[in-house]
Amino acid sequence: MLHYLSVSLPAFRIAGGVLLFMVAADMVTAKAHSGIRQTTPEEDREASQRQDVTVFPLAIPLIAGPGAITTVILLQDTHAGDLLAQAVVAAVMLGVLALVLVGFLSAGAIMRLLGVTGVNVLGRVLGIVLAAIAANNILVGLRESFPGLAGG
Repeated sequence: MLHYLSVSLPAFRIAGGVLLFMVAADMVTAKAHSGIRQTTPEEDREASQRQDVTVFPLAIPLIAGPGAITTVILLQDTHAGDLLAQAVVAAVMLGVLALVLVGFLSAGAIMRLLGVTGVNVLGRVLGIVLAAIAANNILVGLRESFPGLAGG
């Protein structure tokens, strides 16, 4: 799809890094209603009309957001033609999804253990780590786009 849209992988890496950085900045500043991690009024209205809350896509953008999608696409492209490496990437992705499931199932216990303040502190620390990953994606994308840039 990226090939047909004439989007290079370095450009995709930079765009994914910028979006990931926005999520990280939102985590660090802990804004109440930034729009990145909150639902829109239309989504809230749609969710209130549904009987089955599992269909509502609240958690999907957090699990399969720009960072995850960018990472999987870049890893699969890096290992293009190597079916074993691509299978390993897919297996790791499934492992991460299993860890997310464990996290969802134990969320109540984790909240009781850490408390609201502990969760907020952990979210901000992980936001800084996420910002570093985003900055790295942007730098790598820029280096790939402009090979003459210094650093390495």
